[in-house]
Amino acid sequence: MDPSMAIVTAHRFGEQELPPWRRAVLKVGSSLLAADGGGLSPRYVLGLAQFVSMSIAAGREVVIVSSGAVAAGRAIVPRQPEAGAAMAARQALAALGQAQLIGLWQRFFERPVAQILLTHDDLRNRRRFLNAQATLRELLRLGALPVVNENDTVSVDELKLGDNDNLAAIVAALVDADALFIATDIDGLFTANPRSDPTAHPVEQVDAVTQEILAMAAGAGSLAGTGGMRTKLEAALKASSAGIETFLFNGTNPDAVRLLAQGRLCGTRLRAAQSRVAARKYWLRHVPAVPGGIVVDAGAECALRDRGASLLPGGVLSAEGDFARGDMVEIVCIDAGVRRAVARGVSQYSATDVRRIARRHTREIDVLLGYNYGENIVHRDDMVLA
Repeated sequence: MDPSMAIVTAHRFGEQELPPWRRAVLKVGSSLLAADGGGLSPRYVLGLAQFVSMSIAAGREVVIVSSGAVAAGRAIVPRQPEAGAAMAARQALAALGQAQLIGLWQRFFERPVAQILLTHDDLRNRRRFLNAQATLRELLRLGALPVVNENDTVSVDELKLGDNDNLAAIVAALVDADALFIATDIDGLFTANPRSDPTAHPVEQVDAVTQEILAMAAGAGSLAGTGGMRTKLEAALKASSAGIETFLFNGTNPDAVRLLAQGRLCGTRLRAAQSRVAARKYWLRHVPAVPGGIVVDAGAECALRDRGASLLPGGVLSAEGDFARGDMVEIVCIDAGVRRAVARGVSQYSATDVRRIARRHTREIDVLLGYNYGENIVHRDDMVLA
């Protein structure tokens, strides 16, 4: 046995119960997918795929965030890159390896696997964020399994930073997940690097990711990947702010993977700072709204306040200002000349579009606009009452 692994197993994690969840993101790093000498190996994928399949069979939904495209590309074109072309070479390898990566995941599922390639720009731009969100939600509704990866063929900074851990946290918030599972090649968080420090002990629960917790993390990860424990803690911090708990476990340990399907964790649980609903409502209430807003009639106000409904075109009288799709807007009702705040939320349509579909039935949206972002102008999940 490798002596460093003996240190890791000297202090074992116990089992703890997982909280209930209905939708989760599973992040799988390159260290679990890369084969010795390059390419991809199914060695650890089977167990993870069984966990996903059993979760879906139990009525849950799973989105996978998977690394491994660059490793897959190395097996296709093993030539060394030219001098000075390191980043371009990695991007080329990622392009070559994407099909291999998706093919590997598809081997283990009877349901269709859908590839989603994202960059951080896609998630910073509000309109593209909403488009990605709508696509992922529709794929889940259709019963497909979304496999997300960074678009490494055009991303530069992300390749250098190995940011799929943080991408997974953002995707978890994007799909309104309850849990973020991060499969790694170590049992969980230790008080120090267990491969070099014999005094390292397991940390089974973390209430908050503080500077002291971050200091426990080592630097780089395995040779196959570019992330380390610190990026996983940073991802947990992002997920926590969105009310999502993070669970670290050893994806190379078949017992740890089997326990997940039984609702048990052998690893580290990083708790959320607040509930997912509270985090979402806080954001909706405090993010600045753009000038202008949406004027609704009394019937729409009643539906929003009393029935928790989404805002449909039929209850809209007009739009004020020049807001864009994805902007935070105020929803108001004007009664006898008195302006009354009703709610605020993220508009699925621009001000120009809202004016064109106001007072119309949802089935007319396609005809009036030539496209359709859904029947709701503001979805109830993207709204908070004033």
